[in-house]
Amino acid sequence: MSSIENLKSTISKKGGLAKSNRFNVIFTPPSQSLLNLNLDSIIGSIISGNFEKDNLINDPRDISILCQSITLPGRNISTFDHEDFKQSNKFPYTFIDDDVTVSFLLTNDYYMRKMFDNWMSNIFSADNYIVGYKNNYAVDLIIQQLDEQNTPVYGTKLIKAFPTAIEGIELSQDGQDVVKMSVTFAYDKFVPEGPLSSTASGIRAALDIFG
Repeated sequence: MSSIENLKSTISKKGGLAKSNRFNVIFTPPSQSLLNLNLDSIIGSIISGNFEKDNLINDPRDISILCQSITLPGRNISTFDHEDFKQSNKFPYTFIDDDVTVSFLLTNDYYMRKMFDNWMSNIFSADNYIVGYKNNYAVDLIIQQLDEQNTPVYGTKLIKAFPTAIEGIELSQDGQDVVKMSVTFAYDKFVPEGPLSSTASGIRAALDIFG
């Protein structure tokens, strides 16, 4: 049986325990999703006194700041049973990646909700039932586990990710809780990344934002 000292020693030499609140999320939605040019929304912001001209084109860096939680995806290997003379054995034939759910804080301008409303309307139009081209609405999404110095220690890149569900938002007279929203993403596959490759992916994503 391991002693507490052995446990402490192992944790120490591994750089300490990973903490769930040390993470970063990086992705840039399709450009049309970042435009906030709805006349009704602009007039409403002016009336409420919340209008800022800088919000006409939303900054994708705000996404990481408003992200409250996200799930590093899991992967399941699908198998089939093959029976030979003596016993039945399992053999792999494909894999299935879990969908990823992200939770965001909502600000009074409903930035995140409007952005995802626009994004999903470009995936599938509820007005004319037209499906968009995947290359026009799918983006790479990077999830990073950070250490205490905000350095990536592990990451995953979701290839061609796009939102498939926006959960309903509950409003209630019972309290004054901060309003949140959850979004589910599908994607082609995820690629695990180490500290260097995840840092490089983050830098490339940042250059895309500024570029």
